Parts: sequence; structure tokens; C-alpha cells
Amino acid sequence: MKIAKASGTLGLVAIAALGSPLALAQDAGWYAGINAGQSRAKIDDRRIIGGLLAGGFTTTSIEDDDRDAGFKVFGGYRINRNFALEGGYFDLGKFGFKAVTLPPGVLSGRIKVKGLNLDLVGSLPITDRFSAFARVGVNHAQARDTFAGTGAVHVFNTSPSKRDTNLKVGLGLQYAFTEALAVRAEVERYRINDAVGNKGDIDLVSVGLVYSFDRPTAPVTRTAMAPDPAPVAVAVPPPPVANPPPSAPLPLPAPRFERYTLSATELFGFDRDKLRMPQPKLDEIATALGGHNEVNRVVIIGYADRIGSDQYNQKLSERRAMAVKNYLVSKGISGSRLDAQGRGEANPVVVCNDKNRPALIKCLEPNRRVEVEQIIIERRLP
Repeated sequence: MKIAKASGTLGLVAIAALGSPLALAQDAGWYAGINAGQSRAKIDDRRIIGGLLAGGFTTTSIEDDDRDAGFKVFGGYRINRNFALEGGYFDLGKFGFKAVTLPPGVLSGRIKVKGLNLDLVGSLPITDRFSAFARVGVNHAQARDTFAGTGAVHVFNTSPSKRDTNLKVGLGLQYAFTEALAVRAEVERYRINDAVGNKGDIDLVSVGLVYSFDRPTAPVTRTAMAPDPAPVAVAVPPPPVANPPPSAPLPLPAPRFERYTLSATELFGFDRDKLRMPQPKLDEIATALGGHNEVNRVVIIGYADRIGSDQYNQKLSERRAMAVKNYLVSKGISGSRLDAQGRGEANPVVVCNDKNRPALIKCLEPNRRVEVEQIIIERRLP
């Protein structure tokens, strides 16, 4: 029995995106996962019929069982955001055939395939959470055959088996729910020695979960740390004294520049741009601005830490600044008075070299912030 190449072209299996990810796991680290799906082989009916004919048998019908459930359990080490080494155990299931002959008889065969693999995996980010990947490696598989004959058909070697190492390739997509948890869908092709002197391919189409160690599975909550800088309330210069002496001209007050720094951890979950509720400090800013319409320009600047790609962090900082602006607008502040900007990883407050992922996230917390700055108060005298 020969397991030949499955017909058709390998296609990518897409999954629905919800919206940091692993952008997708940028740093080195260990991960593990499991996939399950359908395996498929093409039974070489022509070779089976030819073998029976050489033995003096005519095949009247042949029935193939070329699909089964397959799975794999794997672990890997991410070298960087683009490359990883991955190894694991796979079970591609069972496949078989039944051929009815003249003189009357039946030849049936089954093959079961399982083994180990080692792959080099290359990843390419598509969006903040979505990435495509390809793999190439080797599989060391055990193929165990079972043949049986009834009637006029006799089989001399009923249980051949073979262990062999061959090529393995694959393509897939991965979507990160969090930095720790992702789902992947992929198509893989295993080159297999079928234990009776032939080599063919078995395809596995599967979906599974990947868990990365030393990465947060939920938004990081704020623990006892240095307090945020005390809020600076918007101040308005005192009005000029009524009926001043003619000899005492009133000076034009200089614009006031003030900065209000907010911890992104207090405003958002880790790697998130949706505001936590409630937000008393933002309410305080809204109240101050609502009472002083002469404040005609407020710059809101979002920052991110260095974890993640430059492009991803820039977009995250922009979304966070816009979230603060939208909140103030919801409190009655005109959007024309607010300018939301994102500056990504620029202007870090601290520099951290921790290798442990949770410790690095905690150390870099001051860099994740939103600054409400350049509050300009102008008052024109009559």
C-alpha cells in the first residue's frame, strides 16, 4: 500500500479577528500548545490493483478509508519575534483500503502513523494581533501496517512496520487573544515511509491553542508602587482689581503651561486602550476645563513602553490618547479644544533591563502613561 500525495493545493485556514499581543510575542521565551483536526492521505489504488493482478487476481471493487482525526502536542522556544524552534509528538491516525477480487477473496490493509517532529518556524505580523507563519523541519515517524486476506487471497507478511525520518512543511495563521494565549490554524504536510517500500504524503489540517510562559494572561493590575505625580489643577489668573488707578496699567497675563501626568496602568489594562471605570482624575480635568472656556488648547499625549514593535506601540499610544480625548468630550468638553497625539516609545521615564517578563512589565510601568499638557490659558483685557 502506498500513501501518495494528496490532491489539491495547500490553503491557509483563516480565523476571525477580534481586534497585544504576541504583536505577536516579540521577545524570546518558551511556549507550548496542542492542535487537533483532520488528516488525509490518498490511497494508491492503481498500485494495489496492479499488485493483485500480478498475483493472478482481478479487482472487482476497491474501497478507501483516506481520512481520520489527527492531533499534535508541541513545545517551542521563540528566538525572537520572527523565528522559533518547535518540536512535538503527532498522531496522524489510521488509513486503509478493502479490495474485492476474483477468484473470490478480499485483501484489506491498514496503516497507523505517529511520531516526533522538529521544525524551524518563521512568523510575519499582519496586524497587531494577527500573524502568518511557515514551518520547515523533519519528522521521525513510525508506520505500522496491518494486512489481511480472505478467500483466495493470502498475505505472507501481515504486520510490517517502519521508522524513518523525512521532510515536514506547513503554513498557518495565528491570532493573539493576550500576550500569553493565542489560537492558530494551520496546514501541514508529512512525508511518510509506508513500511512496504514507498513514500507518500499525509496532510493535517488543524486548529489549536498556544500558551506562552512568563507572559500575562490578563490585564496587569496596579500594585503598591510609587504614587503618581500630584494632579495640577487648571488655574486662572485672578481678575484685575476693579477701578485701578490710571497710573497703574494692567499687564497682559502670560499663558500658563501645566502638565497632568496619568499612569496608563491606572487608565487602562496592560496592552489595552479601553478606559477603566471610574476615572475620577479625568473627571477632575473635565470639571476644571468646563469652568474655564478660555483654555483653548489642551494637548493629550499617549506613551507606550518598549515591549512590542515600534509600529504597534505607536498605534497603541495614539489610541490611548484618543480614548482620553473621547472621555473628556463625553463630559461636555468641546473636541476642538483637545489635541490627541501618540508618541509610542519616545521619552521614556525609566530604562529597564530585566529579562524576566513580569518583572520587565512592572519595571517599565512609568513609561506607559498619558500626559495632559500644554494647558494654555489666555485672557484678553478690554
